[in-house]
This record gives sequence, structure tokens and C-alpha cells, in this order.
Amino acid sequence: MAADPGTARRNTVLAGLDELALAALLPDLRETALPAGRVLHEPGQNIGDVYFPLVGVVSIVADLGGDQVVETATVGREGLVGVSVYLRSDAPTERALVQVPGRALTMTADDLREHIADVDGPLTAMLRRSVQALFTQVSRNAACNRVHTVRQRAARWLLMTEDRMDSPTFELTQHFLAQMLAVRRTSVSEVAQSLAEDGCLSYSRGLITIIDRPRLQASSCDCYAVIRQATDAAFAVR
Repeated sequence: MAADPGTARRNTVLAGLDELALAALLPDLRETALPAGRVLHEPGQNIGDVYFPLVGVVSIVADLGGDQVVETATVGREGLVGVSVYLRSDAPTERALVQVPGRALTMTADDLREHIADVDGPLTAMLRRSVQALFTQVSRNAACNRVHTVRQRAARWLLMTEDRMDSPTFELTQHFLAQMLAVRRTSVSEVAQSLAEDGCLSYSRGLITIIDRPRLQASSCDCYAVIRQATDAAFAVR
């Protein structure tokens, strides 16, 4: 059964396609759940399926061994999980796992290859924009993780997460956030408590609710605004 066009347009890459281009993709797309902790791709293993997130957050992480992982980027409704297929390199170098649960439209890697065979086609053009935004995020994340405080980085991460959700409330454990920020869980607990005391958010039993977004943004470094602006610019009508 073909995917619903209205559902497909919840992903920014697919939303940028005209009706004819989108209709060509729909028979190959199927909706699937993205449960927290699910590994979508492993480094060095060929990709069987790619994902266009509709809601939720997928983390791209580097495994440093000894249970140490560092997040290099996140992908939400603005992107594609499995970008190495678009780049003609079937095996990714990093792991992709679901950080915040949601849903996605998925298709086989072989189907994607067929749809992007035309290097000047509409889907290829939209994926090019998505990769441009992703590269900005990766480079900014590297700088941010080096020079900004845990509180600033956590605020940035939470703002980016809310952008990918349908609600200001979403599931997120302190363990996961500590892994993604490459800090101790006690540090994340202290930051979450501090942001809650400042009225930015509430946190209870693995659920975070953003209460005051402007105040949370004021707690973030300017990396959030830079990444947000780069993403918006990449997908602006041309």
C-alpha cells in the first residue's frame, strides 16, 4: 500500500517535492515506528533500508569502545537516515540509533538508488540540501562540544529535539542524554535540575516538557541559532 502524501510531507525532504515527484516515491515508502534505542544502521555494514523521519530523533554516534559513544549529529524530519546511500557509499562509518522515539517512512536502499539515478532529479536536489544542512550541524557540533558548557550544549540539544517533535513533551532518559553529551549522568542531572529551577522545562520519569522556549534558548549557545538558520536556508525556496 502506497504511503499517504500528507504523511510524507511531514518530512522536509519529501515536502520539497512537487506532486509528480512525490507520487513516484509513495509506492516504495512504508511507515514504521522508531522505538527508543533501536539501531537503524551499524558502521561497516551495508544499509538495507533508509529512513525519512516524520517525528523523533535519530542520533549518529561514534563508538569509541568501552561503552563510550559520542554523538556527531542528529537527524529528524529535516533529513534522511542512510545518507551514505545517497553519497554512493553503502556502508556507514558511524552507528545510527533512535534517541527520541517517533515514526518514519522507510524504503529499501535499492529503491532509493533507483530514485536518485537522475543526478539532476528533484529528490537528488532535496537530498543535496539536506546533506548541506547536515554538514553544518556536524562541524558546529564539533566546535560546540569543545568550547561550550554542558548547560549550553544541553539547551541546544533540547531545542533541536523539540523542533523535530509534534509536542513540547517528549521521552528522554538522563542516561541517553549523558551519552550524547559525553558527560557523566550526574552532570546531566544537575543541568536538568538547573534548567527546571529556571523555569525552562520540567522533567519527570523520563519525560521532558519544554515550558519556556525563549528562556531555554537564552540558556543555549549561539550554535542552535546557527544550525537552525543553516537548515532553514538550505530548504528555502529557490
